[in-house]
Amino acid sequence: MALNLLRPLLCQSLVRQVRSPLAASSRVRAPLLQLGTARLPAACSRLYATKKAKAKAKGQSAKVNIKSALVEDIISLEEVKADMTAVLDALKDDFTRNLSIRTSPGALDHIVVTTRDGKFPLNQLGQITMKSPQFIMVNMSSFPEAIMAASHALRESSSMNLNPEVEGTIIKVPVPKVTREHRENLTKLAKQLSNKAKDSLRKVRSGAVTQAKKAKEGHSEDTIRLVEKQIQQMSDGIAVDIDTLLAAKTKELLG
Repeated sequence: MALNLLRPLLCQSLVRQVRSPLAASSRVRAPLLQLGTARLPAACSRLYATKKAKAKAKGQSAKVNIKSALVEDIISLEEVKADMTAVLDALKDDFTRNLSIRTSPGALDHIVVTTRDGKFPLNQLGQITMKSPQFIMVNMSSFPEAIMAASHALRESSSMNLNPEVEGTIIKVPVPKVTREHRENLTKLAKQLSNKAKDSLRKVRSGAVTQAKKAKEGHSEDTIRLVEKQIQQMSDGIAVDIDTLLAAKTKELLG
């Protein structure tokens, strides 16, 4: 009898806070949960868990999605997004140009040669021919004055570990077998390039936030804060893409 009187008192405050089908169907007896020496309805435990989950969710920051047209006099979110995406695209290009371990006819196209007349892609100065997967030839007869500069550029290429040999107007390029050590060095380079991309991303985000703060006059503080959160949210998304790209490239390099 005493337990029957105690049971509703223990659940009363929780039941009042949450509209639950259990409250409406009072005729259905809930399973009992052992707590110390007293047996309490499991509904109390469920209500407590629900309240705890709501408190946890309340502490999490909600996503912001501001329409660009509403804040275009503060900042162009589309331009900010484009600048951030450009950082990711540049990293993809760096990975393609500097972190290739596969030999192909276009494997040397990305190499830039510095001459007295400026910088030029190697394939604009010489005719590149792939004789075999382990041997490439560069015919520099059209620009013989750039032979030494082209040879230097090939030797300094960070991704292929090349040691070119010059014979007249021909540059012979043996392609060494890719070793485990070379693969590991490339993964370190991939990490460095990713960190530089994140630095560039932070600069874009910082510049955008500074621009938004300068527009405080004529706008509420809440609006400016929402714009800043939107910018941070966009930056976080690109940062995740950078990490995903790095993980995929690392897996590819290590084999």
